[in-house]
Amino acid sequence: MNIRTPLSSARAVGASKLPLLAVLLMLAVIALGAAFMLRSQPAPAVVGQTISGEAVNTAALKGRPYLVNFWATSCVTCVKEMPDLIAIHKEFAAKGFNTIAVAMSYDRPDYIATFVKDRELPFLVVHDRDGAWAKAYGDVAVTPTTFVVDRDGKIVKRYVGEPNFSELRKLLSRELS
Repeated sequence: MNIRTPLSSARAVGASKLPLLAVLLMLAVIALGAAFMLRSQPAPAVVGQTISGEAVNTAALKGRPYLVNFWATSCVTCVKEMPDLIAIHKEFAAKGFNTIAVAMSYDRPDYIATFVKDRELPFLVVHDRDGAWAKAYGDVAVTPTTFVVDRDGKIVKRYVGEPNFSELRKLLSRELS
């Protein structure tokens, strides 16, 4: 017959929580490590052409922060966030900030051109026809996906889905101060 006292029951409960605490601690360490690695990850040097024919070279942007936004005309969230991206660009462009909107390879060129014209996008728009931009940024497949690159050419933030624009403004204010 096994008789448990309150003290032995408490020890048993405490012992059963140890594996859970160990797993949670391990996950926290992994998350911190991933965040550190992302912070120190250099942005890829990608060369391309805007839909209007301008040359784009991300390596030439080193020394000033910029944003790379992967989007598609068929992406409802991408369309919804575009006015906020325009506002962010207009707010910080005079301080040396740049925005590159990268339309996905599967997007139709005529749809992209119409979208850019109708919404009067004030930033660089690249059609990633061969998927080189998406591949360089870690095989981006989900839109929208947005990267913020600091003046040292390092990725400081990645948003999958719509960015928190309040947080993004604070981040850019710090990067441009």
